[in-house]
Amino acid sequence: MATVILLRHGRTAANATGVLAGWTPGITLDDKGREQAQAVGGRLRPVPLAAVITSPLERTRETAEYLLAEREPRPTLHLDDRVGECRYGDWTNRPLKELAKEPMWKVVQAHPSAAIFPGPEGESLADMSSRSVNAVREWNTRLTSEHGPDVVFAVVSHGDVIKAITADALGMHLDAFQRISIDPCSVTVIRYTELRPFVVRVNDTGGDIAGLIPPAPKRGASRASARRRGPSSDAAVGGGAGA
Repeated sequence: MATVILLRHGRTAANATGVLAGWTPGITLDDKGREQAQAVGGRLRPVPLAAVITSPLERTRETAEYLLAEREPRPTLHLDDRVGECRYGDWTNRPLKELAKEPMWKVVQAHPSAAIFPGPEGESLADMSSRSVNAVREWNTRLTSEHGPDVVFAVVSHGDVIKAITADALGMHLDAFQRISIDPCSVTVIRYTELRPFVVRVNDTGGDIAGLIPPAPKRGASRASARRRGPSSDAAVGGGAGA
């Protein structure tokens, strides 16, 4: 039974400021992201990895290097475009709060299987899901044949990509994948068998409960008005900055 560890990259300045980075080159981890990547690399160091597969973007490759640090023997690092970020087309590099006003935002939220991002470079979420799921399953088959059924490997990728792979493993329709949260440097674990995949962990960030504590009301807002407003029901396209 091969086990895949899905690791989202650490936080970037784009995550922190609510910008949809997509395939923009030169997006690297910020100070918080490097702290997250170093911490998760240490947490996972006892786990033997046969290989690390990463999206080719800088933020995932940088995170993968923390995962590989101080490992002996050092696992082979593979770049695979199929686990790269969704291609958001004309939405790339735009603030999420601005995108939330676009008519297609509701489609992305409620009916993502029908969402195709605008522009010549835009990709559909269905195509992103198909290529990333196929990539993980092909790596699973390849690495199992090379290393045996107990092989463990890691895939370093992006929020929406990991959500799609997890939804597939759970047997969920893509239209339900926005119910899944994948924070920066979170660990999601899937064990594949001949009959079915088993989802072992989702969005594991190490047990910190800080994200469960409700935020204090903004200055000038009463607790009653904060309760009425409540949390947004929209999912963070691209994965967001985490709790």
